[in-house]
Amino acid sequence: MEIRNIAIIAHVDHGKTTLVNKLLEQSEDYDAHSMLDERVMDNNAIERERGITILAKNTAILYKDTRINILDTPGHADFGGEVERIVHMVDGVLLLVDAYEGVMPQTRFVLKKALEANLVPIVFINKIDRPFANVQKALNEVYDLFIDLGANDEQLDFKVLYGSGLQGIASTEPILDPQNRMYPILDTILEVVPKPATEIDKPLKFQPALIDYNDYVGRMGIGKIYQGTMRVNETVLALRIDGSEVSFRIQKIIQSTGISKKEVEVAYAGDIVSIAGLSDIHVGETITTPVDKERLPILHIDEPTVEMTFLTNNSPLAGKEGRFVTASKLEDRLYREIQKDVSLRVNRLQGSESWLVKGRGELHLSILIENMRREGFEFQVSRPTVILKDIDGVKCEPYEDVLIDCPNEYTGTVIEMLGERRGELIKMEQSHTFTRMNYVVPSRGLIGFMTNFLTATKGYGILNHSFLEYRPYVGDTVGNRKLGVLVSLNQGMTTAYAIGRLEDRGIMFVEPRVQVYEGMIVGEANKETDLVVNVTQEKQLTNMRSSSKDATVVLKKPRRMYLEQCLSFIDDDELIEITPLSIRLRKKYLKANERKKANYTQNND
Repeated sequence: MEIRNIAIIAHVDHGKTTLVNKLLEQSEDYDAHSMLDERVMDNNAIERERGITILAKNTAILYKDTRINILDTPGHADFGGEVERIVHMVDGVLLLVDAYEGVMPQTRFVLKKALEANLVPIVFINKIDRPFANVQKALNEVYDLFIDLGANDEQLDFKVLYGSGLQGIASTEPILDPQNRMYPILDTILEVVPKPATEIDKPLKFQPALIDYNDYVGRMGIGKIYQGTMRVNETVLALRIDGSEVSFRIQKIIQSTGISKKEVEVAYAGDIVSIAGLSDIHVGETITTPVDKERLPILHIDEPTVEMTFLTNNSPLAGKEGRFVTASKLEDRLYREIQKDVSLRVNRLQGSESWLVKGRGELHLSILIENMRREGFEFQVSRPTVILKDIDGVKCEPYEDVLIDCPNEYTGTVIEMLGERRGELIKMEQSHTFTRMNYVVPSRGLIGFMTNFLTATKGYGILNHSFLEYRPYVGDTVGNRKLGVLVSLNQGMTTAYAIGRLEDRGIMFVEPRVQVYEGMIVGEANKETDLVVNVTQEKQLTNMRSSSKDATVVLKKPRRMYLEQCLSFIDDDELIEITPLSIRLRKKYLKANERKKANYTQNND
């Protein structure tokens, strides 16, 4: 049976996972009596809740006696590492572009990686049934993007298809013909994507690019067989990234077909399979025969741009809600994560129970925090900060390419907000109702910007960004919070009486009958300075009559702080306490005199 390997790449929300669903439904081995879930490839709980793809996943469909291996990739910039490590496994890419939105920042990023790997591109203009879709404009933007990225003549001669992934219709012309279904995409893949190299006679070469887990056999490496033949019960050698070697026996070889997985006895060069047998198999290792010890090139992954500190929880409420609270458990979990996420870095800070965790963006790190929280971990994290680099003796910081769509009436507000964060306006286009702005902004100016942006545009604004380059460091403070916070004076349960008296001092984050402690942040102040308040005060009981003693206290609804809001809200001297049941904001130094001493020392330094 012939094989084709292809990755589906696009900007976030341009319809990759939905398209894979329709391809699976129209494959030859699909059971017409079964029902596929919506976005069946997004099987992670957080992926389903947020409607985004976080982890790259593989499947395969059978069409005209050919096995087409398909890799569904994330569209968000923070998970670009998933795209980078799978481009070497495939021979072609299907680039999806929304007919209404056109080329977006992440479209540029994923296409750049594909062209660098000399992959054959196929362009699919998706969602042509959307209101105000402009197919020709989107196609012109794609051609401009290919030229900007330095595509050669062969890459510029790409095939173009049109259709609607949601309706399951594709065509070589910009019309929706229900007769076509998705077959034009599959026929084009067979026509233009080359067969993978199948050097079966050479020694085995296999490299895992993704990690899967099975309850029965443990960790499994998903990757491409570059040459040779792989057999169950065969003894092979794993060449580790650190230079060490370990031999093991292949217990299982699993092929994905549709939504099911099947075990096979033999797999050949060119195929993408999962293997089990090595309990700690890692991404990027070379699996080969004991005789041949030649390594495959180590996967190149772009460096992280954002870092934050993870600490063991030392608050007065530590250990009451989580199952895993010790430093050893936290360290084991973080090091487990870097084994499967190659774009993450973890370094333990000397002499403390804290770790510096580096990732590709705020969302990348917040997904890790949310996963750990759901697993029962209890810990604290600091404010995200950008990673500075020394380039030719000049201190440099990362910059982002930002694309904003917002209603015309909010354009002035957005320009003012980005101006304060050192944003540079590159291009602006205005239609009757919406304005599109292209900015270059320091990465630290975008930390915490999303919440304010959505508030300013009443939720109608759309913001997309991707890493651009490192530029000389802008020394001024960019993007810090302007207002102070309300800090609890003591430990205890909050009362309606105390909160009611403090409502004119700021916006509260807590409601009555909530456990607080000294140094915990309970609200946002109206002024620039922090204010220490008593939220546990009870009303004094006396035998004196009061005309208002039976009056009902009506409180404003407290502001609910979710994880991403907390990460964007806190300042450098504050932490977030993460537990399976609660997310609390607190000062690094809980006692007021310790905060004053630390502030005095910092100012004098």
